Amino acid sequence: MSSTTAPSATELVVMRRREQLDVVDDRRLRRNLASGSWTRITAGSYVVTAEWRRLRPIQRHRVLVDEVARRLEPGAVISHFAAAAQHDIDILGAWPRRVDVRIERATGGRSGGAVKRRAIGLEGVEREPFGMHELTTPAQTALDIARSAPFLVAASAVDQAIWRDRDGGPLTTVEELTSLLDAVPRQRGDVRARRVLDVADPGAANPRETKAAHVLRSLGFPRSRSQERRILRSGRLVFGDRYFPEHDHWLEVDGRGKYLSPDFGDDRDPHEIVIDEKNRENEIRREVRGFSRLEATDFDNPRLVYDVLTADGLPSTKPRP
Repeated sequence: MSSTTAPSATELVVMRRREQLDVVDDRRLRRNLASGSWTRITAGSYVVTAEWRRLRPIQRHRVLVDEVARRLEPGAVISHFAAAAQHDIDILGAWPRRVDVRIERATGGRSGGAVKRRAIGLEGVEREPFGMHELTTPAQTALDIARSAPFLVAASAVDQAIWRDRDGGPLTTVEELTSLLDAVPRQRGDVRARRVLDVADPGAANPRETKAAHVLRSLGFPRSRSQERRILRSGRLVFGDRYFPEHDHWLEVDGRGKYLSPDFGDDRDPHEIVIDEKNRENEIRREVRGFSRLEATDFDNPRLVYDVLTADGLPSTKPRP
């Protein structure tokens, strides 16, 4: 059987009807889909549901792109969210159900099935080889999304593309994106893209951090920076999710699964991890003027964020929402 490799080195076995009629026969297909043991990726491509569920959303979209690309005529230009998944540029929110393909303006091609054709032209578009097709470069991909997607989705994609702590380094920079934006005649979405680039943050490690920064700005809190690095008096190296330098205020943003993550030590139980985290917090509190703690999901409730931070002494220029 053929396989697709995800960034986590998870091997996903894809069963393709046109190649494996002995495995994907009508009776077995109907039975496995009805029982939920198989999941349909796209027409003619299926996967064991348990394996599919282990993938992150960006990995699932990458597999969808791979499968749809196999059926496209050679020379397609994979772009926007489809290209983002291939470059491991994550986004805030759900991934689309169709694969983006960029085409010439004059072709007038229609979207249909698993393909979304974007007739916005190919002149001056940066591309790279992608099997029998082409893929927009990371910079082009981030800029395309910045021009066309809702602000937070666009900002998360740009932040992920310029993320400075990515393994292997950032895929692009704000300077490169700005140069690419200026290199072609003005087009629809340029104003939106410049707004996104104005607040781009290479320190945002994931889309939730991008959203947190946006919520903090919208609530009128002072300028902050992500992933603050500090060596405490004990010699311990710590990183803060957000730090407000004007007020020496430290903000921790935790996910509920944090204390169960193997990243915090396979040899320690959650109780030990909680105690160590509390000791870490106490050390930080002794070295800053202000300290706050929120959960990642709290940023879905701006009023709660406002109340917690103002109660902890961080000023805002705006009234309570």
